[in-house]
Amino acid sequence: MKKILLPTDFSKNAWNAIDYALQFFENEACLFYVLNTYTPSFYRVDYMVGGPVHSAIPDVGVDLSLGGLEHTLLRIEKKYKNPKHQFETLSAFNTPTDEIKEVCETKDIDMVVMGTQGASGAKELFLGSNTVHVIRKSKRPVLAVPVEYDFRKITQVLLPTDYASKYNLNELEPLLEIVSKNKALLHVVHAVEEDDLTPIQLENQEHLKVLLKGLSVVFQDITDAYMPNVVHSYVEKNDMDLIVMMNKKHSFLERLLLKQNVDSIGYSSTVPFLVLHDTSEIIK
Repeated sequence: MKKILLPTDFSKNAWNAIDYALQFFENEACLFYVLNTYTPSFYRVDYMVGGPVHSAIPDVGVDLSLGGLEHTLLRIEKKYKNPKHQFETLSAFNTPTDEIKEVCETKDIDMVVMGTQGASGAKELFLGSNTVHVIRKSKRPVLAVPVEYDFRKITQVLLPTDYASKYNLNELEPLLEIVSKNKALLHVVHAVEEDDLTPIQLENQEHLKVLLKGLSVVFQDITDAYMPNVVHSYVEKNDMDLIVMMNKKHSFLERLLLKQNVDSIGYSSTVPFLVLHDTSEIIK
């Protein structure tokens, strides 16, 4: 049984991510943890010694969190009656990023599915700050669902790569599973910065081909030194259903997340993307 974490701030976008997740995993046995975090508008002395549980004074944040989770669960049960799915609610006095990290470890979470813009997110930015922090810090796969994106069967998956490292099979496994189960076509796209691939890049490309053996895959080299531009145009021209990104420190994804520029991150604004932790070694 897969363990899926669904963080929510009870916004429309958070519900949309939950809605997507329940359809994404429709045919799989899953235990979903629906998580809401809260912090008081001001910190009281009694919070310093254990939080609201140890406080004798009622806190509206607790009530709102528990009430919101109950409402969300009722909404799920009303719309979806899937015998393969089980649910647990979690309410925590903590920041979203820290609590998500803790729950991932204590509950052995397989994937986090969350919206890309919370209730308080800036409308001009595709990624809300919570989503950015979770993606950058998470060691578990994070599936980010854009605002108002409606689920559709996954038939086309995009994997941008620079062939700078040899991917680890276990970290690539979620991608392999998605492509295999959906019988999707995987597009491996490389932005060509030089005329030819270096010997190391060619070696890493061959290694990736071995890992992807048995899947329907096309490899594309596109002349453009800036990967986000390549992804943007490729998604539009080929009607991608999902983008999968390997998240390594100093990768182009990391650089994207550090840029607060709608032009650099808006390319994914209509397509869900799955971010996988990448610990593979870069060989120069």
